Amino acid sequence: MSNSSTPAATSSQPEQQWGRVLLCGGTDWTRLGKKDKGGKKNQEDGTSTDLPEPHILRSLSNVQAVSIHTSCAGCHCVVLDVDGVAWMFGRNDKSCMGVTGVDAISENEPRRLTAQELGAPKGARFVHAACGRNHTLLVGSDGQLWSAGQNHAGQCGHPACPEIPSFRLVNGPKFSGQKEKVVKAAAGITFSLVLTESGKVFAFGSEEKGQLGNGRAGERIVSAGKSAFDFEEEPILVRGLAERKIVQIACGPQHAIALDSDGRVFVWGYNGYCRLGLGNQVDALVPKQVPQFAGPNELTMGAYVVAGPSNSVVIDKQGMYWMAGKWKNTGDGSGGQPFSTFKFIQDIMGCKIIHAACGGVTHWALAQEDDGVMTIAFGQGALNSELGHGPDQPKSATKPIQNKPLTGIDVIQVAAGQNTTFLLARPNEKFSELPRHPFDVNPPDICVVCDQDNGEDDSPLECDKCDYPYHLKCLDPPLDAVPDGEWFCPECKAEPGAPVSTDGVRRKPKVKKAAALDEDVDGSPKPGQKRKAASQSSAPKRKK
Repeated sequence: MSNSSTPAATSSQPEQQWGRVLLCGGTDWTRLGKKDKGGKKNQEDGTSTDLPEPHILRSLSNVQAVSIHTSCAGCHCVVLDVDGVAWMFGRNDKSCMGVTGVDAISENEPRRLTAQELGAPKGARFVHAACGRNHTLLVGSDGQLWSAGQNHAGQCGHPACPEIPSFRLVNGPKFSGQKEKVVKAAAGITFSLVLTESGKVFAFGSEEKGQLGNGRAGERIVSAGKSAFDFEEEPILVRGLAERKIVQIACGPQHAIALDSDGRVFVWGYNGYCRLGLGNQVDALVPKQVPQFAGPNELTMGAYVVAGPSNSVVIDKQGMYWMAGKWKNTGDGSGGQPFSTFKFIQDIMGCKIIHAACGGVTHWALAQEDDGVMTIAFGQGALNSELGHGPDQPKSATKPIQNKPLTGIDVIQVAAGQNTTFLLARPNEKFSELPRHPFDVNPPDICVVCDQDNGEDDSPLECDKCDYPYHLKCLDPPLDAVPDGEWFCPECKAEPGAPVSTDGVRRKPKVKKAAALDEDVDGSPKPGQKRKAASQSSAPKRKK
């Protein structure tokens, strides 16, 4: 399984796998991870904005998402939907989401962006994305690459400058004079990688620690006691991989990992805490093959790779989960005793792992079982509840354990950020029982069309996004019965991804029945009439 998206379905392509967006952990984007700015929120004084268990994100609850992209070193997120539209929210340091003048974009009102808005031809769409700490890459269906955000080391693929304030097309990459089509991207703190349709890997940004894989560390002395690093402003071919057909790439803050079509695993860059799994702590200036996954037994070769903040993960073809580097604070696997080579995590060796993700301090795995998918989460120091184990459970877990709130929910993908975790899950009955974020949206307590309370025998149907109630007969066309599964009101269906009001201000419904409404055409009450005050619904909710 891959956390990348694929081109949207056409008449000749199978339908895309899609899900709904969940999140847990921190949501105070401007303060997350910044202790000097109050990043450690007090959980007892009522000021916390952390979500201790997975919540359905209301703003995107009626968007069919195909992939989520974030960074273990960053606090922003890109969601791609079935139409190839990008939805972005989180911290906006250095204009990393292509917007200037704002410190953050709320998850309750994400930025919507299409490829056409960036100058792409009609029909082009976004198919992949990558987030660094303060920069973002977007990949188009025609092989284009756009970037925005911090660019002091050329990590956006443009001539070095403090930042790229809006998404700009990257020139290249090129091989033998011909432009290559980009299909996937990955990003660290000061460097970026792209994978092309032909299976080649290109890098740009700072050469520090050998993270570009070009054989150089790039360090030079600029003054007494001060050094700087050379950088590449345009994509360059990563050395030693040109003859390989690479199918997946991943970036940690300063290291990279790649997987070829045969299952061979290659690593390069910073090797502190043995995160490259090569048995030493020597930085790799060019890609080195990891012997453990070199064969000849095909089942022990790689199927999926992940780069964490100080570790790397490989899932082999039999579903075993292997880890290298520092992945916890104490004991075997800590900074004092890192895994110098890839070792399997014994607690989940009996599980068939199909997907994994690493956040700032978190580690996630999806295990295929006979009755569905089990979601596993562990990690120490999860101060913002980003493991999502629940409000009454410990925030950290030293060993892999099942995420109980997600029991019975078919999670497709996990995207683990620095202090927040995002998940993609298929809607089902269990899914609909999850809490929603924001929790209280102050919906009206009676049907928004007829303004009548018809009692329990005719209780209104509530929208799965905004909670607004509608009598079945007040809809246009009317419904004869409560629909199975999710149901979204006409207003939410008309504007997927639109923010949900939490201020109790009643909106004008698009569905109207003149005979049932004593209203003027504009939806306002006639003189002398009063609406009931909007409050939390006390009417019985229609069961789905």
